[in-house]
Amino acid sequence: MESADRTTDTPAEPFLVRERPGWRAVWQFVAMLILVVASVGFVGGAVARGQGLGSALFGVLGVAGIVLFGTGLLLSLGTLLNRRPVLELTAGGVRRPARWPLPRRADRVLPWTEVTAIAALRRGVHGTRRGEQDYLVFLPTGELAELARTAERPRLVALTLTDLPHTAPAARWCVPVDREALPEVVREARRRREVPVIDRRNR
Repeated sequence: MESADRTTDTPAEPFLVRERPGWRAVWQFVAMLILVVASVGFVGGAVARGQGLGSALFGVLGVAGIVLFGTGLLLSLGTLLNRRPVLELTAGGVRRPARWPLPRRADRVLPWTEVTAIAALRRGVHGTRRGEQDYLVFLPTGELAELARTAERPRLVALTLTDLPHTAPAARWCVPVDREALPEVVREARRRREVPVIDRRNR
């Protein structure tokens, strides 16, 4: 990965990193739509059958399905249509926008003064269906930076997992990045704060 040139001016405008919706989001939307239609069918069937315990049960299940799967449908639609970035690099720090539909006041911000290093990692298995995914991790402590430099490559996956207490502070600032876009994101980050870059994608 190329290293960014030293610059003296910090860009005033934020640099935005967006995640392209994948097929998983599309299939989730289709699945929720099918379940909502099925729930409407339950309610329609209950109305057509008239009064009775079976009709009431079908009606309750249908209404519950409409509420539950309808919420899932709206959330999956928001994931497909929402253009909120997954990462913003600003003059003040690294910003992780809250996921839609949470308000932007729920964003998390890591000031540049607390970023000790940036690690580039790769997770996944080449040749499998899901393949490999590159990540950038903004490391908030020297101990985590040393872990990124010296840990064996299989152990680096811990920096991307939020359920491990000793690496959770780094995982909070772990962002999936397209392989082709990763050098540009690193370059833009170092235009705002020249910090060490630890490239552990292939070693």
